[in-house]
Amino acid sequence: MAVEFLVTHSGGFHADELLSSVILTRLYPTAKIVRSRAPEWITPTQDRVIYDVGGAYDAEAQIFDHHQRGAPLRDDGQPYSSFGLVWKHYGRDYLIALGVAGADIENVHASFDKSFVLPIDLTDNGALSPAIAGELAGLTLPSLLETLKPSFDNREPGADDEAFQSALAIARAFVEAGIEKKAAKLRAETLVLKAIERTGERRILELPIGMPFRPAIVKAGADHLLFVVHPRDKDWCVTGIRRAEEGFELRADLPVSWAGLTNGDLEQASGVEGATFCHNGRFIAAAKTREAAMTMAEIATQEALLEGQSA
Repeated sequence: MAVEFLVTHSGGFHADELLSSVILTRLYPTAKIVRSRAPEWITPTQDRVIYDVGGAYDAEAQIFDHHQRGAPLRDDGQPYSSFGLVWKHYGRDYLIALGVAGADIENVHASFDKSFVLPIDLTDNGALSPAIAGELAGLTLPSLLETLKPSFDNREPGADDEAFQSALAIARAFVEAGIEKKAAKLRAETLVLKAIERTGERRILELPIGMPFRPAIVKAGADHLLFVVHPRDKDWCVTGIRRAEEGFELRADLPVSWAGLTNGDLEQASGVEGATFCHNGRFIAAAKTREAAMTMAEIATQEALLEGQSA
C-alpha cells in the first residue's frame, strides 16, 4: 500500500520533526502531513509513516519515535532524534531523489549525518546545548526554526499547523542547500585531483573555474603547491592555500609590497601589466588576464621560496 499520510505530533514543533518532514515529503510528495496525537493516527499501518510520536521505533512498521524508554542509540551510544532515524532509513533514497551521483551517495549520506543530522539529534535530546555557541546561540538552526512557532497567546485556529508549513519551507531550503554543497565539494574534488595530476611538481595549480580546492590538495598530499589560479566572471584570481582547515595561515603569502594595492599602483609594485587587486591580507589577488595572473603567482612563488616561507 502506498504511503498516504506522514504523521507527526500536533502542537509546538522542533527542528527534528520539521527536518524529518523535509526528507519524507520529498519521497512521498502526494502524502498528507497529519499533526496529531490521536491513537487512531499514531498507530502504525501500511498507509503512513509516523515520526517523533507514537512511542516506538520500528522501521518495518514505519514508526520512528525516540521518546520512549529504551530509545534507539547510535553505535557510539549517542541518541537519535526522529530526524536521525528518518535519515538513517530514508536518507539515501532522498539523496537519489535530489539527483546526487550514485558514486557519491554513501559519502554524502555519512558526511551530512555527521555535520548536520547528529547535532540536531543531540540538541533535541538535551545532549548538546545551543549555548555552547555563545552569543551566536540564538542563530543556530534549531533555535531559528523554533522562532517560527506562533506566540503563546496566538489562539487562532490552525496557527500551529500554518506555522509548521511555513517553517517546513525554510527547513527544506537549508537541507537542500547543505546537500548540494556537499555534493558539489565531491564534484570539485574530482576536478582538482585531475588538475593536480596535470600540474606535477609545479608550485601553481591552475583550475578551470573557482571551486573548493583545499580538501583535494590535502587528499593528494600535494604539499608542494603554494598558489591556485583560476578564472572568474571577468578576470582571473590568484589565491593562497591555507595550511590548516581552521585558521588563516597560508603556505605562502602574496608579496608584502602588493598588500592593499589596486590597478596602476599594483602594476607598478608588481611589474605585472594587468594586475588589478591584492587584498591587504595578502591571501588573494586579481588580474585582467590569465597571463597576468600566472605571472603574479610565479613572482609570489619565487619570493616565498627565497624567504623560505613555504618550508
